[in-house]
Amino acid sequence: MDFLQLVTDRQSDRAYDAGRAVEPEKLERILEAARLAPSACNAQPWKFVVITDASLAQQIGKATASLGMNKFAKDAPVHILVIEESANITSMLGSKIKRKYFPQIDIGIAAAHIALAAESEGLGSCILGWFDEPEIKRLAGIPASKRLLLDITVGYPTKEKRKKMRKPAEKVITYNKY
Repeated sequence: MDFLQLVTDRQSDRAYDAGRAVEPEKLERILEAARLAPSACNAQPWKFVVITDASLAQQIGKATASLGMNKFAKDAPVHILVIEESANITSMLGSKIKRKYFPQIDIGIAAAHIALAAESEGLGSCILGWFDEPEIKRLAGIPASKRLLLDITVGYPTKEKRKKMRKPAEKVITYNKY
């Protein structure tokens, strides 16, 4: 698939076929794309906890839904929980000097790799940051000292693709000056 077409087709899917499991080989390719994502100073400051057990996925989904948001998450057959791990000394030193927290930038890049890889496998995904962190940590056995940054739902979408609504290029792109 042409990369620009892949990016065009990828969307945040919020409806999944709860009865259709994601094939392990597809999930392995998605996770390999995440593992290979670039990171500042090759720190790789992440761990991916992959939830595939149907009952646990539903519980994680319920812990992701609140205040009317993310109700669809309980139907996602897969949740990829993205945990921030310690970065290496070079990345952390660079973060301090440049006042940019590289581990979270790196995790964003890995999350994008997951979403694009899911699309390339014919799957839908949605990157979520709104959830009950303590409850999901409890359910997934994530140590309290760790920071759970994202829950990425993955599954077979049940709704058609939507037209992408983006700002026009001239509003977000300039050359050679602001």
